[in-house]
Amino acid sequence: MAVRIHARLDNMLSDDEMELWRAIPAAVAADVSAEVGVIDPAIRPVGGIACQPRLFGRAVTAMCEPPDFGAVVQSLDVIRAGDVLVIAANGDCRNAMIGEILGGYLRGRGCAGILCDGAVRDVETLGSWSDFPVFARGIVPRGPASSEHGAINPRVNIGGCSIDPGDLIIGDGDGVAILSPAAARTYLTAARDRLEKEAGWIKSFASGRSARDTFGLAALQQV
Repeated sequence: MAVRIHARLDNMLSDDEMELWRAIPAAVAADVSAEVGVIDPAIRPVGGIACQPRLFGRAVTAMCEPPDFGAVVQSLDVIRAGDVLVIAANGDCRNAMIGEILGGYLRGRGCAGILCDGAVRDVETLGSWSDFPVFARGIVPRGPASSEHGAINPRVNIGGCSIDPGDLIIGDGDGVAILSPAAARTYLTAARDRLEKEAGWIKSFASGRSARDTFGLAALQQV
């Protein structure tokens, strides 16, 4: 069966809407609503938590059937600048779905990074790029065995979360948050308010105020 490609959705976030989310950390996005998906924390930056750039962009999904990686290969011509390649390999880490060669090609096309629920390889290179984040469940030296199957841009499940093409991906050292375009539009104000509130807490602590005063807590009762 040949690799199938699904049409992109029409309600994707505009570039201006994306920019409004760019400064929002994954933790803040996750805190604003249960509608924001949080990826299995076993999927981590291959270059180390504090050593990789932030993952941020619209999802292009690749549903794979390991050890086949046909959807990954075919996605190379679908990816646009600013997209995140989301590889759904069902958590199978026996064969790497991508490595230095294809990762480098995506990087050169302006892809915003990779999120893989499966394995990658060549991580000494993938993890060293300061402008291209790679999040994966595992690392393995064995590569794929064929490139004939899969689908591009279907709904996929990554680390316990459903992801549609065009969903907003936010990943950093705390993990990865997923927002549909509708959720991103609905909860932007809440996320920005949360950032402002957290800045206020930091300022309050810096001024010497107590935790009780900072958070508006009731006085402790003596027992």
